[in-house]
Amino acid sequence: MKKNFKKVLALAAAAVLTAGLLAGCGGNGGSSSDTSAASASSAAAASTSTASSASSAETAPATGEGKVLNFGIQMYGDGLIDPTNQINAAWNVMRYGIGEALTKFDDSMTPQPWLAESWETEDYTTWVIKLKDGVKFSDGDDMTASAVKASFDRMLAEGPNGSSTPEKYVPYETEITADDAAGTITFKLPEANINFMGNLAYPVCVVVDVEHTTDWNNGVIGTGPYMVQSFQDQVGYTMVKNPNYYEEVPFDTVKLVFMGDAAAKAYALQNGQVDLVENITNVSDIQVLQADDRFIVDIASGVRCGFAWMNQKGVLGNDVLRQAILMAIDYDTICASNTIGGLYTAGFSVLPSTLSYGYENLKNPYAYDPDAAIALLEENGIKDTDGDGWRELDGKMIDLKCVSYENRLLNDFSDAFAQYLAEVGIKVTADYGSSQDQWSKLVAFDYDLNNNNWTTVGTGDPTEYMANWYSKAEANYCGYVNEEYDKLYEDYKASTDIAERAQIMQEMQQILVDDAVAIIDGYYNSSMIYNKSKVGFAKIHTADYYWLTTEIVPAE
Repeated sequence: MKKNFKKVLALAAAAVLTAGLLAGCGGNGGSSSDTSAASASSAAAASTSTASSASSAETAPATGEGKVLNFGIQMYGDGLIDPTNQINAAWNVMRYGIGEALTKFDDSMTPQPWLAESWETEDYTTWVIKLKDGVKFSDGDDMTASAVKASFDRMLAEGPNGSSTPEKYVPYETEITADDAAGTITFKLPEANINFMGNLAYPVCVVVDVEHTTDWNNGVIGTGPYMVQSFQDQVGYTMVKNPNYYEEVPFDTVKLVFMGDAAAKAYALQNGQVDLVENITNVSDIQVLQADDRFIVDIASGVRCGFAWMNQKGVLGNDVLRQAILMAIDYDTICASNTIGGLYTAGFSVLPSTLSYGYENLKNPYAYDPDAAIALLEENGIKDTDGDGWRELDGKMIDLKCVSYENRLLNDFSDAFAQYLAEVGIKVTADYGSSQDQWSKLVAFDYDLNNNNWTTVGTGDPTEYMANWYSKAEANYCGYVNEEYDKLYEDYKASTDIAERAQIMQEMQQILVDDAVAIIDGYYNSSMIYNKSKVGFAKIHTADYYWLTTEIVPAE
């Protein structure tokens, strides 16, 4: 069997994150995203003692003498791995090396075969997919066409009970048929979709063993190079090599260590408690690691956008207030500051300027101009009438609830927003917790500003991401309604002409910019940092939900 070390090694690294090596980094029994600003040394020291017992108890004897990778990672969605529960949980399944999809992306975001061997379509409505031969789930059962169909059937049946919105990738009306003899699965869509193979690469579409999975929260069975051995709440996973994997697996054990505090990640890496970390966002820590010959720091531009939803079902339904807020914040200075340190590139659209969707042709009517913001507020009667320093709207003081969590500098951006808005008389109250807290409040519309960081072309184009502002989508978490935008969104989905789609997407962006629908943090640059003595090479993939399928090569 031909070895694919790039795929295998990457998958191994993601699995390592699961281990409970740094058990104490969650802090106070809460989510790792809730970790306070306590010193990194204290957090790492506390985790060491807890981890030693957890590690010895959880590591299978057969893997004790094998290759072990310790991966320090952010905990998303409380570490859940049911892909129908929420998008973060779906990402976890793939990032942890548990599950794979029918397709995946190369670095140009072009769909490539994964569990599929090939596919064909004549009208972009009916897609016939030939499955790869010889693939088994980690429990040893064959990945048949019927098993793949069962996975998609469950995804669509359970989708409404969670928040992973699978209908954005595979419409509920889709007819799915399996032919075990031919090894094919056929999707008949309700309408043409030129990018359907890209949709199937998204983690929500991960293929799992529905028949034999009994623990959907933390024990999903997939086809990936690793399988769950144990899970410790708020600590992480211990993953072990899938003995039925169709390629060589480079690590025997991968310990995924939940670490929400970036400083703790850096400290743990420096002290050898973990071998690999993703997204250290303290600029000072990155500079120290860059100067240390023991480590490789890889930073690459990706396709993520940091942005804050503006809840238009509340006080931010006022157009003037949203416009003034955008003019009051200096995004260029924030992104260039010592805090952000170039890990974000400033911009004003919901899609990064590096994508080919006409960013250079867009006009920003709300560039930084605090004096103009104040004048706009005053002219429209949004004033401080009682002299307490804060403006009122409809007789009530404006106090924006800003929900965020500690990852990819989101809290730092939110703090900066609060400081800038205070200068024009708009109060912001921080509500910072875990990624799970952030997500729960988002879907419940329990926020005014909700700061997050999303991959913009997770399916190879922005269709799924731009549904955030499509009024008919379950994912319209800000309550935005614009008939022109809705029409363009539908035209974009229906079009099979690449040039036409690019023009439509440019027009959609301009509408969102004009309507002031989101505060744009900037466009995120991902990082991966590793100890050269344990990891020979770790590549950042453009579609960064492929932790385990990115090239992560053990040191010689």
